[in-house]
Amino acid sequence: MKLTIRRYRWSDLDTILALHRICLAEVGLVPGDGVYYDDDFPRIQEIYLACGGDFLVGEVAGRVVAMGGLKPVDTGTAELCRLRVHPQFQRRGFGAAMLIALERRAVELGFHSVRGDTTLNQEAALALYERQGWRELSREQVGGLTVIYGEKRLLPLMLLDL
Repeated sequence: MKLTIRRYRWSDLDTILALHRICLAEVGLVPGDGVYYDDDFPRIQEIYLACGGDFLVGEVAGRVVAMGGLKPVDTGTAELCRLRVHPQFQRRGFGAAMLIALERRAVELGFHSVRGDTTLNQEAALALYERQGWRELSREQVGGLTVIYGEKRLLPLMLLDL
């Protein structure tokens, strides 16, 4: 199975919102827990695309199975948001492929670092970030969950296919 990564289109909205909800339910996150939110989805154009960031989706055979966004924090840093892979398509390298594509896109957009957060119970995400060279910045208790904040410094060399 080949993952094809492309830029988000408005017609993807319902699909990525469903993907988001499926992925969070899979790790026990629910609306109202203080961590879960989805109010940015109807505003992807405004929050991610129009302000110098990006939002990517990954497809297998025309089906959206992965996604992730970059939201500018300041001129040098972007927040990596919404990195999700459908549970039926996990453990195939698609999360790493999306993360690498987002990091490369951040470099293309002129960012020097990326930041993000995940929860302690999202073990696959934590392992992925660690494998890709992210470092933990801090932890915080939010609504009974431990949120872990991390970052990665980006190098222009990331644009090259090695």
